[in-house]
Amino acid sequence: MIRLKLPLAIVAGSALVAALVGFTTASKSHASSDASAAAATSAATSVSKATASTGTDLQNAFVSVFKNVSPSVVQIETASDLGSGIVFDSKGDIVTNDHVVGTAKTFTVTTASGKQLKGTLVGTFAGDDIAVIKVSGGNLKPATFADSSKLEVGDLAMALGNPLGLQSSFTEGIVSALNRDESEGNGFTLARAIQTSAAINPGNSGGALVDINGDVIGIPTLAATDAQEGGAAAGIGFAIPSNDVKNYAQQIIDHGKVVSSNRAYIGVAVADTGQENGVYISGVTAGTPGAKAGLKTGELITAVNGKATADSSALGTVLAGLKPGQTVTVKVTLQSGGSSTVKVTLGEYPGSTS
Repeated sequence: MIRLKLPLAIVAGSALVAALVGFTTASKSHASSDASAAAATSAATSVSKATASTGTDLQNAFVSVFKNVSPSVVQIETASDLGSGIVFDSKGDIVTNDHVVGTAKTFTVTTASGKQLKGTLVGTFAGDDIAVIKVSGGNLKPATFADSSKLEVGDLAMALGNPLGLQSSFTEGIVSALNRDESEGNGFTLARAIQTSAAINPGNSGGALVDINGDVIGIPTLAATDAQEGGAAAGIGFAIPSNDVKNYAQQIIDHGKVVSSNRAYIGVAVADTGQENGVYISGVTAGTPGAKAGLKTGELITAVNGKATADSSALGTVLAGLKPGQTVTVKVTLQSGGSSTVKVTLGEYPGSTS
């Protein structure tokens, strides 16, 4: 900004001298203008070269990230589905999404080089959509996981996976937002999710969302849908933060299940009514917080801690913001048609077994 003022001062001074000394000074003014134009051209050329250099550096960084990360991202196939996974350690453990493995126990794992390996299930945790499978041999390269708590909105983010079966596809974007609580539509809600503009498509699930250093910052899991237009909403995807991935995956490897989920739990099976008038309790597990509070099959949960729960997705989102040990109010519609409010001391969601 300061430099832009300098040529204007020179032109004003030259005009004053030209008025006093006539043609000779005017000639000098023309020379000065030519020199200024040449300087401006030189400066523009320098800026253009600097911009080109910056663009080349960024491109080289993207290429380097892909080369570094792709050996650590695999394709996972079941009899009915296909997704992605990340090599978690040097022992053959691969972390992916729970919804990628589904009910399968065995898998075909294809590396970036095309080598196929047989995988077996280690364990799953539906609460945060995490699963671990294991392969033998392959000499796979473990990924490096970043500290997702240090992420900032605007950080570069790249997704690597197998969208639509297109192996080792690489897309780029930024971290668009942090700490999103996003419903998966199955009664579970992803807590603290990373929102990214990097393209996420079917098959990307379980793959890697990485930073410019090539370190994993999350696992792409959800793509937003456009309620009005239908289909996926471009540029809006969600990933499980790497800190949660590391925590749950290591528990599954060590114990075969998650033993400390730190997720709030009532202990009831639920279903949607289709009328958005509450969440239907289809079952109450004995000994759970819900059972101790007197919740019964056939009742509707309409609010938790004053927040409406029109359906199971809303209930999951509310619970995602609560912690085990908290005492909350649960409003229910009784089978008789009346209403009641009970206090529930939340438990901790139990991990799934293998």
